[in-house]
Amino acid sequence: MTKIILDLDMGIDDALALAYALGSPELELIGITATYGNVLVQDGVRNDLALLELFGRPDIPVFVGESHALAKDGFEVLPISEFIHGSNGIGDVTVPDAAACCQKQSAVDFLIDSVAKYGDDLVIVPTGAMTNIATAMRRSPEFAERAHIVFMGGALAVPGNVNACVEANISQDPEAADIMVRHGKDVTMIGLDVTLQTLLTYEETRKWREYGTPAGQLLADATDYYIKAYETTAPELGGCGLHDPLAVGVAIDPTLVTLLPINLKVDLEGPTRGRTIGDENRMGESATTRVAVAVDAPRFLTEFMARVGKVAAGL
Repeated sequence: MTKIILDLDMGIDDALALAYALGSPELELIGITATYGNVLVQDGVRNDLALLELFGRPDIPVFVGESHALAKDGFEVLPISEFIHGSNGIGDVTVPDAAACCQKQSAVDFLIDSVAKYGDDLVIVPTGAMTNIATAMRRSPEFAERAHIVFMGGALAVPGNVNACVEANISQDPEAADIMVRHGKDVTMIGLDVTLQTLLTYEETRKWREYGTPAGQLLADATDYYIKAYETTAPELGGCGLHDPLAVGVAIDPTLVTLLPINLKVDLEGPTRGRTIGDENRMGESATTRVAVAVDAPRFLTEFMARVGKVAAGL
């Protein structure tokens, strides 16, 4: 089994990524590190704990991460994030507070310690702002050298979803994302190039609702909220993108996607601030980053439904 840490800004597709990880027999989820983006970090922690209890895994620890971007003093949820994910981050579906509490150790310290302990047996999957990852790299050269990271974010050959150049997760903290892709030694980008080819519809969510379980009901109701938001923001797609779950899928099976080895950077100035693009200063060097440029969407969706279905059914 591969050990995995999910670094989540617990919105709807983060909840789907969590269910996907829990339903995957190849993975041992050793912890969740909370970040901000779809929600404030404290709301993310609350959602993490509540969903772990709902999904039958309250034993998995949750760690509080950085609360704002490296170059800022605070964070507020954007109106578009609230529109897409709801005011509580999970489609305004009510989930009781968990009995468990978050850990006293910080998310950054947990990340650093886990890489030191498990090394090549561990994969970290960030699905929100990259601030926790960049902070760990700043504090620990060993973390930057040894961490295996598969992140959801960025757009290389397609438009962004914030503007023509920029994807939402990268936009939350471009400086952190730049540190991660420049200094990490094994970083895989799962961006809009591939995630917008993996679509979920009401037909799939109906199957979860039919299980008649609290977990199935939550996953169906929250994802229906997400699909409805997509009907407004991107009606041409015909469903919602499985952004964060695809990153988990690639952490399990990299053959789901075609990877392009390319050294990346993030633009930090001017009108393209937040753009993920090849680093012209490292052309010809051995690539430390890879970008997914194609995906076997039918195979991924089949695996996704089987694994999340186990969690939805309460198995």
